[in-house]
Amino acid sequence: MSLTFYTFIATLVALAVYRLSKVGRRPVGYPPGPPTLPLIGNLHLMPKEKAHLQFQKWAEEYGPVYSLILGTKVMIVLSSDQAIKDLLDKRSGIYSSRPDMYIGRVVSGGLRMLLMEYGGTWRMIRKIVHNNLNIKAARTYVPYQDLENKAMLVGFLETPDLFIEHIRRYTNSLTTQMIFGFRTTSIHDPKLKQLFDGFEKFSKVTGTQTAALLDLYPLLRALPDIALPLRRYAKKLHEKENELYVGHWLNVKQAIKKGTARPCFCLDLVRAQDEEGFSDSLAGYVSGSLLEAGSDTTAATLVGFIQAMVLFPEVAKAAQEELDRVCGTRFPTLDDEPDLPYIRGCVKESMRWMPTDILGVPHAVIRDDEYMGYKIPKGAGVMWNVWAIHNDPKRHPDPRRFEPARYANDHQTAAEAANNSNAAKRDHFVFGAGRRLCQGMHIAERSLFLAIARLLWAFDFHTARGANGNEIIPDAGDLTEGMLVQPKPFQARIVPRNSDKAARVESEWSQMVDLLDYNLQWKVPPKGLIWKEYN
Repeated sequence: MSLTFYTFIATLVALAVYRLSKVGRRPVGYPPGPPTLPLIGNLHLMPKEKAHLQFQKWAEEYGPVYSLILGTKVMIVLSSDQAIKDLLDKRSGIYSSRPDMYIGRVVSGGLRMLLMEYGGTWRMIRKIVHNNLNIKAARTYVPYQDLENKAMLVGFLETPDLFIEHIRRYTNSLTTQMIFGFRTTSIHDPKLKQLFDGFEKFSKVTGTQTAALLDLYPLLRALPDIALPLRRYAKKLHEKENELYVGHWLNVKQAIKKGTARPCFCLDLVRAQDEEGFSDSLAGYVSGSLLEAGSDTTAATLVGFIQAMVLFPEVAKAAQEELDRVCGTRFPTLDDEPDLPYIRGCVKESMRWMPTDILGVPHAVIRDDEYMGYKIPKGAGVMWNVWAIHNDPKRHPDPRRFEPARYANDHQTAAEAANNSNAAKRDHFVFGAGRRLCQGMHIAERSLFLAIARLLWAFDFHTARGANGNEIIPDAGDLTEGMLVQPKPFQARIVPRNSDKAARVESEWSQMVDLLDYNLQWKVPPKGLIWKEYN
């Protein structure tokens, strides 16, 4: 062989070695961050659990914008309200995509809107969703919220130890009515249990270190399933998830075609499918994604609120004093909201104190950018560090204290706060940012207000006691792991404030039952719903 050939091979080897030597290093001009190691960057520093605490420490050390070098990938972490406003909101045109989350796509069949890259399909889905979840539409769902709320209160009265299950049925049944047109009537409904169990597994599996490695080193995806048990498990999750979501969709689609369906979001989805020709699998995941979003995050926030009332009884007492003064012996309603500022504060503080999307779902930037003098490269993941911002003592003094009075002078809705030009005036970051802002926030906020107001009006919340009589105090730091979190199950002693309030709860529910048939479904759907009939 000629000398030229050997020179060529030597050049290729030298080039490969040079490129490998750069992997794992933080390039000049990138935001600061922890020291790196060759090839792996900061991978060795990534925590296996309670990641939000480590990300908070890095924010304190490296500032409001820092970078993590994760093998071949870069993650930019935004840890201030201003950075989120400047990039995810003001530059949403280039910061609204998603990084490649391989295991998440396997579980979702590539169809989950939450993880979908910014593009034509995502925009089409968002437009359909907006038509049904905008603020005008949200007002029409109040009868659903009122009914399910009263059913939840009866559940608290009859089996208070199952409060988590009653909360989940409340949020799930509200959502099944909006999306599919039917109520979830029992806490033992197998599809209800499957939804929450499946979404918890999805959240957990996407947050594993193996999932991260498959994102950072795509070559590993070529391994067979026998060498990748996580992917094999993700495929099984997809089978069950697809069965649930597409099953719901096909049932309601058939009813819509026959003209027997009740008013629901899927009416518009069938119309869109007729026009656009997308698959039943995509339609199933669009409706299923809305089901999980409306069910899980609101329920998790309410579970956190119950825990806060057990840990901070003085807050419950102050809230009850306001409710008694304004509402007296009658049930609180949404019309009371302007006169219940402390309850409004409880809603906002619940989302600040126990944010379910504790580190957000990462965005991705679609072209090179610059901020604060730092380079932000095309394709970088961009994480909004929700926990660090919510627990910044400069923003929220004594942040681990549940204090609704922080919002005494904040009269904004969550949507108004998210769109406030002054980043410091935003109440919390649970609903996302930019073009990925949650479209159901109007509904979620109302559901939280009704639940918090009426639970405090009707019930007292105490620490549970063990067999020896000692208090069982919940640990507010004991959270589930994964992309979305919530308090791990805990005990609480929940009792009616007095017999009159217990009787009122029963009376209110008995009046609701008159509106339902023998299957506990609406005899006649509430008036004012926005959907058009399908032709």
